[in-house]
Order: sequence, then C-alpha cells, then structure tokens
Amino acid sequence: MKLVDSHCHFDRSDAERVNAALERARAAGLVHAVIVGQFQGPGDWGSALEIAAAHPDFFTPTLGIHPHEAARATEEDFEHLARTCARPELRAVGEAGLDYYYDHSPREVQAQVFRRQCALAKELGKPLVVHVRDAHDDCEAILKEEGVRHGVIHCFTGDTDAARRYLDLGFLLSLSGVVTYKKTEALQDAVRFAPLERLMVETDSPYLAPVPYRGKKNEPSYVVETAKKLAELKGVPVEKVAEVTTANAATLFGFSVP
Repeated sequence: MKLVDSHCHFDRSDAERVNAALERARAAGLVHAVIVGQFQGPGDWGSALEIAAAHPDFFTPTLGIHPHEAARATEEDFEHLARTCARPELRAVGEAGLDYYYDHSPREVQAQVFRRQCALAKELGKPLVVHVRDAHDDCEAILKEEGVRHGVIHCFTGDTDAARRYLDLGFLLSLSGVVTYKKTEALQDAVRFAPLERLMVETDSPYLAPVPYRGKKNEPSYVVETAKKLAELKGVPVEKVAEVTTANAATLFGFSVP
C-alpha cells in the first residue's frame, strides 16, 4: 500500500524531528508528501522549502500566503512569492484562501490576497491549494470570477452542497483527520457523495490529528487513519483508497510515485 500526504507542515521548530517523522511515515506506507510553505511575516517564509530541498525524494513543496497573514504581506513579499512559485520544483501556489472563522485579517484584504494568488496560479499554469473556513460562498465566487479551475480544496470540511460546487469547478477535495471525528455527519455524507477519483488524503500536520491520535501532534504517518475512514465511508478496501488518492495527488502536483 502506497500513500501520499497531500498537505503537511514542517518548519523551523520541527527541523530536528523531520528525519524521525519520515522514518515513521515510510514505515506506515507513505511514499510522498506535499509540504506547504507559508508566509510568516514580512520577508519571512519559514523553512519548508529548505526541508523539501533536503528530502527531494519525499517532499514536493508549495508556497503561499495564508489568509491569517494576508494583512501583513508587503509588495516585496508578493514579488518574492511570484519569483519562487515560478521555480520548477514549486508545484503549486498556496495555501491561499479565506478564513472567516478567525478573521485574523480583514475580509476585504483576505479577498484581495486570495485573488492575487489565483491570478498567479493561472499565470504559472500551476494548481492552487485553497484554504476555506466558514466562507464557501465567497470562496466559490472568487474562484469563478478569477477563472481558476485547477487545484484542491485542502482540509475540506464542507457539506455535500459545498462539495458539489467545488467539484463542478474542477477542484479536488482533500480530507484530513477531521473526517474521523464525531459529529461530522455532514462532512461524511459529502465524502460518500464525492467520487473517489476526485479525493485526496492529508494530515495538515502538525494540526488535526485523526482518531485515535486526536490531541497529539499530527504527522504524515497518521494519514493512514484518514485513509481507513475514507475506505469505510466509500465501502472499498483501504488499498483502493491508497491507490486512487495517491494517483490523484501525483497527477495534480506532478510528481512520480516510487
């Protein structure tokens, strides 16, 4: 069984534990992971790209400006993002999007920064990694208006209606450990509705560890539990989930499966 974690985070504080985490990931059947680089503040992009460069056989990197930090990005940061995402090893733009749950940045600023990253993804011909929380209507509207039809709604937690709208736009949906939690019936119904050929699995580590690891620091090896839950909801063997979601991730992000 070969699995891909389609969205994880490692940064400076995790640098020392990367090797151990990768050993556990490979032992669990993972063959690859998408490591998401994020804007930390003016001129600071963390160390995800450096970690990816040190493990090119395992990590595919992306880079983006999260809606939480949208208000802090300068014009120089946007220029850096455009230059960096143009590099061939960068396979996607993002994560970018809207977060109306926390509202760490004003909503109009979130929208402006999201639109700029939509435009960048289109210009580069690369997929867009979308973060959306409590903002499905506005997110869908922006994606339509900007003409983005290639990417993934990461950590999808919406209902069947939201799933249908994103799928109709051409996006894939990536499921995190949230799908293993209690009281997520609407999300689970959406997973049953969505074709397996349009789904991926992720950890969003170090956040959202799945059951039975909930409350612990998440890591790529735990994506196995999300794959098991997806298999249960779809009524197929976990090996089938691994095969299809791995192929989906490899196609979207343009890497080869060992």
